[in-house]
Amino acid sequence: MAELGKLRTLPATTLTVIGAILSGIVITVVLTAAAADQGARASAIGITLQAVPFAQAWFVLLGVLPATHEYAGRQFRTSLTSVPDRGLLVTGKTVAALLVVAASAAVGIGTSLAAATITRHLTDAPPAAHDGGPWPLAGAAACLTLIGLLSHAVALLVRHLVPALAGTLSLVLIVSPVLGGLTEHARWLPDRAVARLYADTDAVLTPGTGALVALGWIVLIGSVAIARFSRRDA
Repeated sequence: MAELGKLRTLPATTLTVIGAILSGIVITVVLTAAAADQGARASAIGITLQAVPFAQAWFVLLGVLPATHEYAGRQFRTSLTSVPDRGLLVTGKTVAALLVVAASAAVGIGTSLAAATITRHLTDAPPAAHDGGPWPLAGAAACLTLIGLLSHAVALLVRHLVPALAGTLSLVLIVSPVLGGLTEHARWLPDRAVARLYADTDAVLTPGTGALVALGWIVLIGSVAIARFSRRDA
């Protein structure tokens, strides 16, 4: 696929994927070592899940890049010349973003789990009585994938790197935590809803309904973005 080939040759994409994986490893090592120093029982799975919120920023960037990198110069006009069907073009961009984000999320969760497991053994941290099983790890990878798709939809709408990145990061890192401390209705924000996939602690939303809420946001923003993309791009 042409769009996937573009992303493979884009240095920013490669650096973001590497940053996401390495940051997950570092964070899980630090959290596991801290638990060992305190004599707390540590689960490699639990530690890995604790690191997921810290990884979200990398996946926001990873979702934004496929939709915005061509607007920095004249490359977008070249893409339209090569693929005049704008519906096909935006579909290609979205599928490429999905593949890159999903693969990065799976690898990131896997390497973070390995780092937490190795560190726990090296530090002789006492194991947790129950680690919750493997399903929350799959949920964490799905959560990061949906966060990436959300940022991709926002990027398709605004079409420029800085506004898309600033807007989505502000939602995930500032608006959502603040509203979460003020009102229970913050559960309907996309990032908080999708977090139910690996942290099923909400009294209203289940992992399934949380994912549907997040998908609803993605579809809504994406539909407006595609309509604008089809009608207004030069």
